[in-house]
Amino acid sequence: MTTAIMLFRRDLRLSDNAALAAACSEHAKILPLYIQADREEAPWEMGAASRWWLHHSLEALQANLRERGAHLHLAQGETLYVLRQVIESSGAEAVYWNRQYEPAAIARDIQAKAALQDGGITVHSHSASLWSEPWQVQTQQGEPYRVFTPYWRNLRQTISVPPSMAEPDGVEWAELPGGLPLEGLGLLPRVRWDKAFGETWQPGERGAHEALELFCDDALGDYATGRDKPARHGTSRLSPHLHFGEISPQQIHHTLHAQLQRVDARRRPDIEPYLRELGWREFAHHLLYHFPHTPTESFNPRFAKFPWAGEDEAQLERWQQGRTGIPLVDAGMRELWHTGWMHNRVRMIVASFLTKNLRQHWLTGARWFWDTLVDADLANNTLGWQWVAGCGADAAPYFRVFNPVTQSKKFDPEGAYLRRWIPELADLSTDLVHEPWKDEAVRRRSGYPTPVVELGVSRQDALNAFQSLRKP
Repeated sequence: MTTAIMLFRRDLRLSDNAALAAACSEHAKILPLYIQADREEAPWEMGAASRWWLHHSLEALQANLRERGAHLHLAQGETLYVLRQVIESSGAEAVYWNRQYEPAAIARDIQAKAALQDGGITVHSHSASLWSEPWQVQTQQGEPYRVFTPYWRNLRQTISVPPSMAEPDGVEWAELPGGLPLEGLGLLPRVRWDKAFGETWQPGERGAHEALELFCDDALGDYATGRDKPARHGTSRLSPHLHFGEISPQQIHHTLHAQLQRVDARRRPDIEPYLRELGWREFAHHLLYHFPHTPTESFNPRFAKFPWAGEDEAQLERWQQGRTGIPLVDAGMRELWHTGWMHNRVRMIVASFLTKNLRQHWLTGARWFWDTLVDADLANNTLGWQWVAGCGADAAPYFRVFNPVTQSKKFDPEGAYLRRWIPELADLSTDLVHEPWKDEAVRRRSGYPTPVVELGVSRQDALNAFQSLRKP
């Protein structure tokens, strides 16, 4: 009877799991294994909010496996070293995993696969987190895309989404003595700042599918317009579930199309805007794979000479804590701290404020998001920050500076989002809640801070800095 190791990583689900399905089809016994290898992810080791999510996602996977008579073996350390130990103890002949696409992960997997194969162990890697592998979609010249629209047009026409794979049935599970308890991985914070996270999220495969069902029922119908309104449940909130592989884009694709068949043709929602957002996720991984330097360097090399302002710790701290005196920016940053998540439109606005109005380097913001977002994803984080900063692939022009007052009046006209996250402004009139500085006496009584910068002046300073790049 042959035994295979199923190495779970960011594919923490049992259904539509390509590596798990392949292992079960080829081997008599399956040993589920998870290895926490923080150092191998350097310089982008998992942030605090993501570690919280991972703990609870592993907890959910453990429970799912336990219901099926299986035990998830937990370990910590270098992946190759742990695998060799587990292989020796279990007598496993093969290792299965699903691919990751971060530069550090690719390098680790290449090394581990070669070393294991040299030792007579077969290693099988599979695709389980994207519609298309990052190297599969190319221009007619055989080069990677640098602009989203032609990339999406190509992917949309060629994408093939096979039926989702059911959870393997009748599996005989192998088990090893020992292993770490989940708490031994040290993923949860020692100072429990995470209380509200549990009130907001349900990590795990079941939680992912419940979130998708809620999205289909409540928000999909008017997603094209509702996604821009931060005060309402207008987005899917599936990003952390996708990042940790609790649900696959294939499963989402099939669920959305099934939803179309369940409703009257006259009321069928337009799912294309949401599929396009998933296309941006694919594009982010495409870029990261082909341009692995971009998590720390601007995609546009001209920005290597951009005159960013010197780091201002006081301004940065006010931005991080949601005390800039600009309501929409502060509401977003407080939502982030409280829930580990921020509405996507607000993400663009707080990023624009940091990189343009405060003229801080985009990497400063990327690092903060990396530590505080439960959906922190290297590909998406890099694309998003460089897009807003104007230095990335297919970036917004640098001279596009989001005006947070105009944006809040347009997308949160009654100020519901602002009042929710900035209680000191809750009693202000609709006009003042967007611009509390218009009545200085009211602002002072509220205790809300004065703006850290003047929006018009700081915008012009940013444009002047950008003009310096055009000089010979």
